[in-house]
Amino acid sequence: MDFTLDTGATAWILTSAALVLLMTPGLSLFYGGMVRARTVLNMMLMSFSAIAVVAIAWTVAGYSIAFGTDVGGLFGSPLEFLGLAGTDDQSLLAESGVPFLVAAGFQMTFAIISTALISGAIADRVKLGTWLVFAALWVLIVYAPLAHMVWGGGLLSGDGPFAAIAEPVDFAGGTVVHINAGVAGLVLALVVGARKGFGNEPMKPHNLPLVMLGAALLWFGWFGFNGGSAGTADGTAGLAWVNTTVATAGAMLGWALVERIRDKHVTSLGMASGVVAGLVAITPAAAALTPLTSIVLGLAAGLACALAVGLKYRFGIDDSLDVVGVHLVGGLVGTIGIGFLAVDGGLLLGGGASLLLVQTLVAIVAMLISAVLTLAIALVLKYTMGWRIPEADERAGIDITHHAEAGYDLVGALASRRDRSSVVGTVGTVGSAAFPPADPGPEPRNQAPGDPVADPVPAAGGPAAEQPARPAVAGEPR
Repeated sequence: MDFTLDTGATAWILTSAALVLLMTPGLSLFYGGMVRARTVLNMMLMSFSAIAVVAIAWTVAGYSIAFGTDVGGLFGSPLEFLGLAGTDDQSLLAESGVPFLVAAGFQMTFAIISTALISGAIADRVKLGTWLVFAALWVLIVYAPLAHMVWGGGLLSGDGPFAAIAEPVDFAGGTVVHINAGVAGLVLALVVGARKGFGNEPMKPHNLPLVMLGAALLWFGWFGFNGGSAGTADGTAGLAWVNTTVATAGAMLGWALVERIRDKHVTSLGMASGVVAGLVAITPAAAALTPLTSIVLGLAAGLACALAVGLKYRFGIDDSLDVVGVHLVGGLVGTIGIGFLAVDGGLLLGGGASLLLVQTLVAIVAMLISAVLTLAIALVLKYTMGWRIPEADERAGIDITHHAEAGYDLVGALASRRDRSSVVGTVGTVGSAAFPPADPGPEPRNQAPGDPVADPVPAAGGPAAEQPARPAVAGEPR
């Protein structure tokens, strides 16, 4: 058919793409505040670097693998849209009058945030180079094929075999983004192994205002994530906007309720995590539920995710920033919850069990595909490039030892190797006068690692400044 440009729809998708791209810097703040002070820059850099790597991989071949002509229901033709070479009548949103490159760019931002989400599971302990190679491979081998299966006419779409039971519903990425990233985070946490001191030493968030700011930016960007997935500025986009708001509100209260009953207090970290849990859960269901049922879904997600994040200690899996507990669990609640609450076909609204069965099967298949492919990539990188930084570097802090920077200059320390004015003599590596080695021994139990006072960065020309021990804060949110 002939393509007719719709400037209103195009403006909305361009705006939505910008909002979704903003989510990744927002995620860097959210994750950065949750780690210890000596690793904040590395954590934020993992999100920012994902933008660079995934944007290029998506342009070269990722989009074509996701939305090219179907190959066996598993992926699209890798060369069909090589370098984003397509025409406007081939646009994913051609019916809405949105040009090819605008729609492709919108989908690029989804691939970026999905990849960045995984980094929270392996905080503080991996080589940046290995992470960058993983990000490129994962978006091409795991994310793009799964996007094709769900949104590109593949195995898990309305054109696939499960549609004979009921048409699967994933409005904006419950399977493609959140279940996929959650499973990948779990696999990497197992392959990479736990942080040194996990389960024995306090690993508290060092900057909760940063976490709250990151959660706010994620929520703001998510209106583009869900509202933009309508494909144009219409009533469906409006429904997605409202449902995104109220589901998130419900999840915040659900998480707070768990904390109040279990821990006797509500925390800012918990409320911020509830924001993300609600956003995750409503993502696949934003156009399938009413505002009232969206509140129910959000409340369920807040309760489930708040309970799930503590399981990592029981099973000894260092999912550092709760990628599994929030994104995998929240993604499952949202994806399967559609089968209960959808206006069309939901079990609790008189639609029978067909949709519930399909949503459950799709979630299981997506988890298996993501787990197998991610494991293959992770193991290849483990035995070639290696994942872990040396133990001494990890204990000293990856920011100083691997990036030659510190997030905070609170004791006259060198904030960056570029800051030569604060160093007498030659700026060197860790172990030199500029960067003396930190004590590799365990931190005292009564210190909160990552606290700017209790966890100072090494001072130039001498050992870390001594600070008085501070009593541990009772009721750690995690």
